[in-house]
Order: sequence, then C-alpha cells, then structure tokens
Amino acid sequence: MRPTRLLLASALLAATSAAAQTPAAVDRGARAVQAEVVAWRRDLHQHPELGNNEVRTAKLIADQLRRIGLQPKTGIAHTGVVAVLKGGKPGPRIALRADMDALPVTEQTNLPFASKVTSTYRGQPVGVMHACGHDAHVAILLGVATALAAQQADLAGEVMFVFQPSEEGPPNPGEPFGAALMLEQGVFRDFKPEAVFGLHVWAGLPVGSIGVRAGPSLASADEWSLTVRGQQTHGSRPWDGVDPITVGAQILLASQSLIARQVNIAATPVVLTAGQFNAGVRFNIIPDEAKLVGTLRTFDAKVREDVIARLRRTAEDLAHASGATAKLDVVNNAPATINDPALTRRVLPSLQRAVGAERVVEMPMVTVAEDFSQFANAVPGVYFFVGSTAAGTDPAQAPINHSPQFLLDEGALDVGTRAMLQLTLDYLGQPSP
Repeated sequence: MRPTRLLLASALLAATSAAAQTPAAVDRGARAVQAEVVAWRRDLHQHPELGNNEVRTAKLIADQLRRIGLQPKTGIAHTGVVAVLKGGKPGPRIALRADMDALPVTEQTNLPFASKVTSTYRGQPVGVMHACGHDAHVAILLGVATALAAQQADLAGEVMFVFQPSEEGPPNPGEPFGAALMLEQGVFRDFKPEAVFGLHVWAGLPVGSIGVRAGPSLASADEWSLTVRGQQTHGSRPWDGVDPITVGAQILLASQSLIARQVNIAATPVVLTAGQFNAGVRFNIIPDEAKLVGTLRTFDAKVREDVIARLRRTAEDLAHASGATAKLDVVNNAPATINDPALTRRVLPSLQRAVGAERVVEMPMVTVAEDFSQFANAVPGVYFFVGSTAAGTDPAQAPINHSPQFLLDEGALDVGTRAMLQLTLDYLGQPSP
C-alpha cells in the first residue's frame, strides 16, 4: 500500500487558510485526556473479549460515560453501549462510532500488558487478542467523549457515541454482525444523526499520519459456501460413483478463471477466495459430499451480484456435467464502505488541521471490510485511517492488523483523539481560535 497525497484543491485551500498549529480547544481537550486514553487502551488490551461477549469492556465504557455526566444505554445488540451528549446550544446531530471486540488470535508481542486471555470460538479453544486495534478505538472515543463533555455548555449540537460489539463477527455463523443488529434494534430511531464518523488504526501507515478516501473505500464482504453432492464409492472404483472432490476442484479452479477472464477488474477490484475445502474421512473412500467455503470482496453492488451469479452458474454447470449437484449459499457480512464524497470534502480540512496537511494521504481502495458501512448506509458517513506503525519501521514490513504480532505505536492514540475532536468541533460549528 503506497498512498498518495490528497489533491482536492478546495480542501487544500481551506487547510492552508487554517492555523498551522492545532486549534487551542482541540489541543487542550486532547492533552487533558491523553493519559487516560493510554491507560484505557492498555487495560482493554490486557482484557480482550470476543464479539457479543464484551461484558467487561461495556462496563468500563458505561462507567466512564456516567462519570462525565452522560446516561448510557447498555445491552444494545447484546453488549453495545450508546450515549448522547447534548450541547448547550442548538446545532446538528452527529454520531461517532468505535468497535469493541477482539479476535481469536494468540498474542505474540512482548508488551507488559499483553493478553493472556483464552476462550472458545466456534467450538475451538483460542487465544484472544486485540490484534486489530479495537482497544485503541474504544479508548480514543472515550477520550473524545470526555473532552467534549468538559466543554458541553459551548457545544452547538448533539453527539451520539456508539460503542459497537461484534465488528469481527458473532460467535455463531449466520448471526448478524454488530452494526446491523444495533440498527435493527433502533440505535438511529430516536436519534437520527445527519452524519456518522469512524476511524481505524492501521499498520499500513506510519504513526502521525491519516489516510482517507472519498467514495468506495473498503470492500463488501460476502461469506460463501458451496456444497457439492456426488455419490460415494470405493476409491479403487471411481466409475461406480460421482467424485465430489474432483468436481469441487474443477469449480475452484474455474472460479479463478472467472475473475481473470470474465470480470473487468480494471474498472473495480474483485477478490474471490476459498479458505476451506473439506471432504471425506478415509483415504480409500470417495465421499458423498465436498464443501468449499470462502469470501468475495467487491466495491460495487452490481459487480457483486454479477460475480455471484457467474459463480453459481459455473458451479452448477460443472457439477451437472459430472453427474453431481452444486448449491451455493452467500451471506453478506458487510456492504462496501463508501465515504460520502461531499462529506469527505467537508471534513478533510479538519483532518489536515489536526495533523498537518502534509500528513493526510489518499488511501487506495482496501479489500478488507468493515461493518461501519451499515451506519454509513443509514446516514452519510466518513471512515478514515490512523497510522499506527512506529517511526523507523517500514509500514510495508510491519505486522498487519489481525497479526498476532500487531503492535500499535501509542502515538496513534493522540492522533486519533485530536482528529476526531477536530472533526467534531468543526462540524458542530465551533470557531477555531
């Protein structure tokens, strides 16, 4: 990943006209909460919890929100927490979101606060680690809430703080992810923001920098499963049955040709990957069934539908040719994250003001997915990245998010806090001194 500098002329003009240093209101707020943000992040990192099980995390969040005078609602989408800060003056309504869950990953860092937590995930014993940085997201949003509450009387508008469970996925297949369930349970029903914002710490960027992109930013994530039914027979007499393993292999290879030869990936990226291929129990028995499971990543809804239709047709036709059957099931875990272009242009000067225009870069489209997109489909949204790799380390060589060696430079906590504070105060119309 080699991001290039944003060349949006209007935004650069706005950034150039702003003061070179961070405005005083943001600087005071960030400095006041900096030590707490670091302490919260370390505590959460040492005590990670998997999706829909973020009980301790939710209590820590709710306790702090009450401490600053808010009245959090808990138990939304199992463990989600939401609170609204009403400013002393009328103004717009916005939402700020942080995800809370950790991953089934055994930590391999030497941090003094490294996780030693173990759990069970989908029937398997696992280590648990904040390998994606959600501990940082929670700590940053708690810091922003605390800093904003301290100047509540001067705020023009209302801010909803959304602490979302299960961004990485629920413990049981087929259950809704956290953002979709929060919306289903009415998180935006009584408080409908006009905009929603989120951030993600990112190993692919150096600490001190911010990455953002207007339009398609992160991919849609589909989980697909393909069941091939044949006819069991002895391995020495394959002609007496129908081999689903061979058919499954043909479909797998054809799926890659499908992307290479039938989809215009020059127009929009598409990734089709199989992560599992399971069949049989014995070396000399051809089984009745083979199953492939994988993921599809796209940035355009029509392209997504076309690829799914092509994969289904390819699988069914190849199976039919061999006397087998093939059934494709697809579950969308998150639609593509598309940053609203007008909103991105509006908040870009705030991000530049927070860290300096030269440190804000344009991200390429990223084929990972994020269910922040559910919120951004309900109201206009912007999602940006905060660099987390220490100075002196090439981000291209650093352990990526989800790695057991993922290592966050804590300078990213201050950058994220300042960026979200600046964005919020600017959006609410707080004049910069």
